[in-house]
Amino acid sequence: MFEKVLIANRGEIALRIHRACQEMGIKTVAVHSTADARAMHVRLADETVCIGPPPARASYLNMPAILSAATITGADAIHPGIGFLSENAEFAALVEEHGFTFIGPSPQHIALMGDKVRAKAEAARLGIPVVPGSAAAVGDIAAAQEAARAIGYPVLLKASAGGGGRGMKLARDAAELAHLLPLAQAEAGAAFGDSAVYLERFLERPRHIEVQLLGDGKGGVIHLGERDCSLQRSHQKLLEESPSPALDSSARERLTGVAVAALRELGYQSAGTIEFLYEDGEFYFIEMNTRLQVEHPVSEMVSGLDIVREQLRIAAGEPLGYDQSAIALRGHAIECRVNAENPQDFRPSPGRVSEYHAPGGFGVRVDSALYQGYEVPPYYDSLVAKLVVHGASREECVMRLRRALGEYVIGGIETTIPLHQRLVEDPEFRAGAYDIHWLERFLARPL
Repeated sequence: MFEKVLIANRGEIALRIHRACQEMGIKTVAVHSTADARAMHVRLADETVCIGPPPARASYLNMPAILSAATITGADAIHPGIGFLSENAEFAALVEEHGFTFIGPSPQHIALMGDKVRAKAEAARLGIPVVPGSAAAVGDIAAAQEAARAIGYPVLLKASAGGGGRGMKLARDAAELAHLLPLAQAEAGAAFGDSAVYLERFLERPRHIEVQLLGDGKGGVIHLGERDCSLQRSHQKLLEESPSPALDSSARERLTGVAVAALRELGYQSAGTIEFLYEDGEFYFIEMNTRLQVEHPVSEMVSGLDIVREQLRIAAGEPLGYDQSAIALRGHAIECRVNAENPQDFRPSPGRVSEYHAPGGFGVRVDSALYQGYEVPPYYDSLVAKLVVHGASREECVMRLRRALGEYVIGGIETTIPLHQRLVEDPEFRAGAYDIHWLERFLARPL
């Protein structure tokens, strides 16, 4: 096992990785920008290295600075966390070339699944149904319109090199497609350094369902059930739950079976997530995330398995040491993403946390790096906490979530807690009757 791990990330996920390392007797190195000098993971780590000024390009995306920090501190391995360099195949390769272990999948698998067009082709080869779409990126309006005629309108324009809604546009006819294509290409280029976009059929009322997987690269692959991530705003997830209220046991078995078979065929190592759209009883592959997910605690709560610990074990060369029969999925879990944003218009709300009280009690988990007096910086993603609850049933879970949200106090900044409180009171949410467009309709309702 590793003696020292450098955590190439920040915020709640850096603290989450630090805690897993501590429990395994592994020392940690926290790298940070000048804006994060007082961050919780920096205060708790065994060693710290400042790697640059606040902008991410000068710090958390600065590969030479991170590799230098690993060298001078004598780290054995680097955990990339979530976002930043976590799905950067070049970084993963450089980590290995410099003699460190990359805690994640191989650079080859990251590169394969990071290109959304190649990933869809590979999914089809592996026997996973895919959403009808263009076979390759579309470079000009003529090619885009030809592909759209074959697919059928409406179509989505999607960035080939990344997700999260960046570069994504909905075109309902040829004229709209001609207008939106250059906008999507420009947005994709700005977000990912690659302006390539492809087309995909737009499904009107699908669910967004993903399968959490672990592979040891030696043939061992297991799943931890599925998560329903359909509650989204501008293609950004706001709330996730497991299991999905939309699936029965037959659909669940079919979905997880195809996902496990695909990763076994790939010889995949580390944690990974295959994401699907589900509509009218059919699943369609949309992408694979070759990293830890923000919503991984949901799967941990229903499975009792520490996914970060498993990532560390696998990266150190250990086999899983168990098969699917050892995984017992129990009860129901829901995660609310708490963002430092106005809960109505979603304006960012950085600033000093004047009060902080996290909820507790049976079945309640809070992943957050906040504390009273902490200054939430304006430079990074607005996620500041994840409230995760578990119950024996979905009904019990929702009631526990309702209670926990009422206890949660974050003063001095605006957060999305009031929005989540509205959600848990809504009859449609309580019935599990929602799709990926439902939240947009919910937000359009008058208060």
